[in-house]
Amino acid sequence: MPNPQLSRSNRTTGSGGGNGGGKTPPNSPKKKSSSKKKKRITGKRVFWTLFFTAAFAVLCALGGYLFITINGEKILASNKDKIEIKAPTVIYDRTGVQIGEVKIQRGEEVPAEDIPKLLQEAFVATEDKRFFEHSGVDLRSIGRAAVRDVVARSAVEGGSTITQQLAKNIFLSSDKTFFRKATEVSIALALERNYKKPQILAMYLNRIPFGGQYYGIKAASERYFGQSDLNKLKLWQVATLAAMPKAPTRYNPIANPDKSKERRGVVLQLMYEQGYITEKERDEAAKINYNYKPPETKDTHYQAFIDYVLQEAEDATALSEDDLNRGGYKIYTTMDAKAQQTLEEAFKDDSLFEDSPDDQPVQASMVITNSKNGSVIAMLGARNYHKGDYNRAVNSRRQPGSSFKPIAAYAPALDSGQFTVDSPLNNEQQSFGNYSPKNLHGYSGTVSMKEALAESINIPAVWLLNQIGVETGFQFAESLGIPLTEKDHNLAIALGGLATGTNTLEMATAYNSFANGGKFNEAYAIKSIQDSNQIEIYSRIASTKQVMSAETAYEMTQMMESVVTDGTGRKADIGRPLAGKTGTTQSGLPGNSGNRDVWFVGYTPEWTGAVWMGYDKPDGEHMLKNSSGLAASMFARVMSKALEGTPASDFKAPDSPAAEAPVEQPPAEPETKEPVGSPSGLVASYDVNREAVMLSWQPVSGENVRYRLYRQEASEAQPSLLSDGLNSPSADDPSALAGLTYSYAVTAYRAGEDPIVESGASNTVSLTVPADDNPEEVVPDLPEETVPPEETEEDTPAPDEGTTVPPADNGQNGGTDNGGTGGDSGTGGDGGNNGNNGNNGNTDNGGTDSGGDNGGTTVPGTTSPDPGTGGTNEGTPGDSVPGAVTPPDSGGDTQQQGVTDPAAVDPNASGGTGDGTGGAADGTVTQP
Repeated sequence: MPNPQLSRSNRTTGSGGGNGGGKTPPNSPKKKSSSKKKKRITGKRVFWTLFFTAAFAVLCALGGYLFITINGEKILASNKDKIEIKAPTVIYDRTGVQIGEVKIQRGEEVPAEDIPKLLQEAFVATEDKRFFEHSGVDLRSIGRAAVRDVVARSAVEGGSTITQQLAKNIFLSSDKTFFRKATEVSIALALERNYKKPQILAMYLNRIPFGGQYYGIKAASERYFGQSDLNKLKLWQVATLAAMPKAPTRYNPIANPDKSKERRGVVLQLMYEQGYITEKERDEAAKINYNYKPPETKDTHYQAFIDYVLQEAEDATALSEDDLNRGGYKIYTTMDAKAQQTLEEAFKDDSLFEDSPDDQPVQASMVITNSKNGSVIAMLGARNYHKGDYNRAVNSRRQPGSSFKPIAAYAPALDSGQFTVDSPLNNEQQSFGNYSPKNLHGYSGTVSMKEALAESINIPAVWLLNQIGVETGFQFAESLGIPLTEKDHNLAIALGGLATGTNTLEMATAYNSFANGGKFNEAYAIKSIQDSNQIEIYSRIASTKQVMSAETAYEMTQMMESVVTDGTGRKADIGRPLAGKTGTTQSGLPGNSGNRDVWFVGYTPEWTGAVWMGYDKPDGEHMLKNSSGLAASMFARVMSKALEGTPASDFKAPDSPAAEAPVEQPPAEPETKEPVGSPSGLVASYDVNREAVMLSWQPVSGENVRYRLYRQEASEAQPSLLSDGLNSPSADDPSALAGLTYSYAVTAYRAGEDPIVESGASNTVSLTVPADDNPEEVVPDLPEETVPPEETEEDTPAPDEGTTVPPADNGQNGGTDNGGTGGDSGTGGDGGNNGNNGNNGNTDNGGTDSGGDNGGTTVPGTTSPDPGTGGTNEGTPGDSVPGAVTPPDSGGDTQQQGVTDPAAVDPNASGGTGDGTGGAADGTVTQP
């Protein structure tokens, strides 16, 4: 019998209710009935919720607007007639001594009715084309900028109006907070309520910075054009001024004429697009070159270095030039005052420069850096440098000639492991495709790398780069901080033929790596920055990169020492260990045996220096008669005096590589050696003139004894290794800072032992470095000066700027004068040309340095230092031999390089283009 269907009332799965309300099973838990009914969402409830929310938002908006309005009016009323200046920004040298301060120079106020219409139009077209339409804040511009920023995923466009820029100028603050922007908007709205548009524009033009410490349109007009009447400014001058607010330092026409001209073209294009000028007016104003020379000012010492420091501060932080001018910052730099003064004095000595045929002087630039960490010791980019002048040490681009051979050819070849300093290099007359470099003094089957570099022979350098590959040399040069372009992918870079050239800051930085065991450090001039509240907002973080092996760096040093002792760089000799290389680029003009650029780049274990000399606008009438001996003499003059009183040290050889495992021999009786005794009698004193702690101790008896020096500053938890491999029982510490207390200890070991067994520590001595006004020692008088010998050189030309591979051409001949040979030969066209300057010499082997890095070393009987701790010094001068070197007579070396239009070359031009012609030198020698 089938089961009857269950009715809904009989189902036990329900919870009751329904037709008859079924019963809940006895074992099923009962659900509690809700004590409250759910509120229904009705249209009326939604309406009132939205109404009260909107009302609250309106009240908040009204309150915010009222606050902004009152706040803006208050700030405007108290600041409209002044520029807020917290305090002058002060700049200090590496020892903490003040070297300068930044004071703004504000021009005379110009009434709105006296500002020419063309000047107003230029600034409106460039900075805020809807200035006469918006009410202080341009929502359309803000929206457009926001969209572009989102697309670019970075802040690529600003939305500030001229009124907002004026408001920002009134309310000085460099932060980017919401309050800061809200304040800016509030002042902008207050300005629009209280003033008419022409008045706002006039206030803006009278207050904004125009590069350096110059504020206001009239101060700018007088500074950059010598014109106090704004109505007399021409269109190109007006556009030049309108180009500056975006970046006053970058677009300063005196310091950066090329970038200023480029930005001026943008301003003129905007004026044309907005109907203010015609196409003809735009084109004529765009092509004019800036050539105004402002009158000399009574600047203090160090101005070139200070200008560079302010630019670095902008690049390294979020601070603008305006912030630095008015924010009361303290900037601590790496400058050595003695070196900078010596450099400035040398550049004022006309006897170190060739005479010019007219009022265009021979110019020069020089940079000195710390060989250990890359910090800038001294810098000068012009003769008679004044505030805001063109800095050739940083902004110029010139052909380096043979001074580039170590960078692009020899060092990368050694580092590749394919060649050694004794490898035979091909020196036969030959072509590499359609590139045919020439030797001035003939050819041979082969020549050693050492001889090829010492004599600056061209063919081996090009052949060597061809063997290792252009890309290898290209990448190696880039790793040393030289910016190259795609046009530099050719063999001409072996001879210094670069598409855009280089400058003394880059060359000094590159050569630092040879002096520093193959480590690359970017150049820097700022150690730290504090704001007006003494809070540190920036501190330099050291960044070192190994770009070549220590063995390669040392072998290059040994080869370049011979350049100074017996080769082309003899005039750079300063009576202490020195390695370096000369460079010369020829005129490139048919029948003209003069030179465009002469270089010397060299280094001691302490400092590296680079010198360039030449004309800003080389042409047939403006070529150097002398060769690189002129630059080498300048190097000797500056470096010898700057390093006076600093003990000399030798170049340190790297640790020898591990020997191959010997053939297994029967075990021999171990040789017992007496342990090395501990040093004793350690004493320390501070030499104020040398700015170094001087240490000495009793020597330990025995053969091959070496010493390690440890230092611990009072705030440090453990000592660190300061110097290793010391041969003599004395050392100095030039990195000790004034006012700090240091403890020193010395250990000994026997060189050549494996493993090295370190002795116990000596007695510990403590010393507090005195302040500058508490001298303890006086440096004795120095011996008589010495004069280095004459020199000769064979150098090379640069390629055509617009091509990649230069062709072959021409012959050579030369003359002789005072033991130095001179002459020139060159090739030109489509990529480069070559000339040579002969030199000869042999290699002088460097010794070992008393300082160095060591890791994982423990001082017996003392706290263990951190592994990898080295003895590096920041911004301190190295060692020196007492005595100074008198610059010698210049030798006769020439090199030829082609040009297309020499008259068109501007201050940062790098050279010209080859035309396949060559010339001959007559061996003429002139005094520097």
